[in-house]
Amino acid sequence: MKFFVDTADVAEIRSLVETGFIDGVTTNPSLIAQSGRRIEEAIAEICSLVSGPVSAEVTATDLNGMLKEGRYLAKIASNVVVKVPLTPEGLKACRALTQEGTLVNVTLCFSAAQAILAAKAGASFISPFIGRLDDVGETGMDLIHQIIQIYSNYPDFHTQVLAASIRSPLHVIEAARMGADVATIPPKILHQLYKHPLTDKGLLDFLDDWQKTGQQIIAI
Repeated sequence: MKFFVDTADVAEIRSLVETGFIDGVTTNPSLIAQSGRRIEEAIAEICSLVSGPVSAEVTATDLNGMLKEGRYLAKIASNVVVKVPLTPEGLKACRALTQEGTLVNVTLCFSAAQAILAAKAGASFISPFIGRLDDVGETGMDLIHQIIQIYSNYPDFHTQVLAASIRSPLHVIEAARMGADVATIPPKILHQLYKHPLTDKGLLDFLDDWQKTGQQIIAI
C-alpha cells in the first residue's frame, strides 16, 4: 500500500518525507487555503520534495474551465496529478486530460456507480471519501470493498483505489486489509500509526532494567 500525505503544509511534508514512508501528496482547495500560499508556488515546492504523485485540484466547475486549469497545473511539474470532481463535466475533463497523457485523480466519490464511471473515463486514481460517509451514517469502508471488488473483475480498468477522508488508524488498517492501492492520510493520523501504549510501556521497562546494570553500550 502506498501512503500519500493529505496536506499542503510544506514543513510537515518535508518532515514526513524524511521517514521514507511517504509515496505522494494530495491537496485540495481547502488545504491550499490553509497554507496561505498561491497554489502554483505551493504545488511547485511540494513537487520538489516528493518524487511521487502530487494531486492539485481544479476549482472550475465547467468543462472548459477544468481543462484550462488542469493543463496549467500539469505544467507545474512532471509529477502533478490533476484532481477533478466526480461530476459529468469532471469526468469529461478526466477523459480529455488522460488522453493528453496527464494523470487524473477523480475526487469526491461516494458510490460504486460513480467509481465505475471514473474508471471508464480513464482516471488514474479514484478517491472514495470514507470519513464523510461515516459522518452521514453509512459505512465508508464498505465502499472501498465494493470498488476493489468491481475493479478486480475488469483487467481493462487501471484506476487505483485511493482511500480518502481517513479519520483514524483503523481506517488505514481496514483499507490495507481490503487491498486499497493508496491511503491518503492527514499528518495527525500518520503520527498516530506509531502509537501503542504497550510499546511505550515496554520501552520504559527495558530502559529501567538497563539503567540498573550501570552499563553503557558505547562510552560517552
